[in-house]
Amino acid sequence: MAAGNVQHVDKADDQLTVLNPTPVSQCHTVVSGDNLLKIADKYYGNDAQNDVIFEANKPMLKSPDKIYPGQVLRIPAVA
Repeated sequence: MAAGNVQHVDKADDQLTVLNPTPVSQCHTVVSGDNLLKIADKYYGNDAQNDVIFEANKPMLKSPDKIYPGQVLRIPAVA
């Protein structure tokens, strides 16, 4: 329930149905030896998808060749 004008409200109609749910992203913490090709292969089974990860993490990443241990990257779901 939202904060605010809820006086005299017993319940809310929560029968919402999502027709086209958005695919869920994952997170990956970079470790020593990682590169975007390896990460793409791990999550997508295809290292050619590395550009998807790079684009999803701009402006934190300035170059696909410069990732560092400890960075947490968003790994978008591929629909």
